[in-house]
Amino acid sequence: MDNSSGVGVLDKAALVLGALETGPTTLAGLVAATGLARPTAHRLAVALEHHRLVSRDLQGRFILGPRLGELASAAGEDRLLATAGPVLARLRDITGESAQMFRRQGDYRICVATAERMSGLRDTVPVGTQLTMSAGSAAQILLAWEEPDRMQRGLRGSRYSAVALAAVRRRGWAHSVGEREAGVASVSAPVRSPSGKVIAAVSVSGPIERLSRQPGRLHAPAVIAAAERLSEVLRRTGSE
Repeated sequence: MDNSSGVGVLDKAALVLGALETGPTTLAGLVAATGLARPTAHRLAVALEHHRLVSRDLQGRFILGPRLGELASAAGEDRLLATAGPVLARLRDITGESAQMFRRQGDYRICVATAERMSGLRDTVPVGTQLTMSAGSAAQILLAWEEPDRMQRGLRGSRYSAVALAAVRRRGWAHSVGEREAGVASVSAPVRSPSGKVIAAVSVSGPIERLSRQPGRLHAPAVIAAAERLSEVLRRTGSE
């Protein structure tokens, strides 16, 4: 079968990436595996390294780069999003409160899926809503497992502390009471990729009158179970 796309440089780059699929490879190994001229193989590998599609191990051999994992993660999160609706609807029905899923984008968190309580007083967060990372249980989840330097930057001006995030990591869920909005409480838990990275937060939110000032006691188990079901989707599909 002809594997040519008609774009020569792209076809050659694909050859290089394919040769690295089996593991670390020297330049001589790339030449042998791809049939490319040595200068061409080197030029393409270095160019792909610039874009983080190729990297090098401690011995200087070429390996697949971290950007490929990031792209796979984005694809996996799309599958996660497609699965979130039924899981959030069940969480809403179990708790009687509105349920949401958030992802982080820079200094904000975005509501990417929701299942609203059908009637009565509720906390409405429409899909696409952009909220600050400085308050709320979902923000705590999305920051709690970050690298230390990024966590410290995120804590500047926040309404929660490093001590609070340590407690979140220890128990595996977060709650807030009047932190994001007066009169509103919430509980959140992390959704993880197969590698363990936190990629989203599942939440329930509603009035303090129903959730109380200790909302985690009421709803943490259900929220954790929903987040784990979504994490399992990624594990089954092998999506990072």
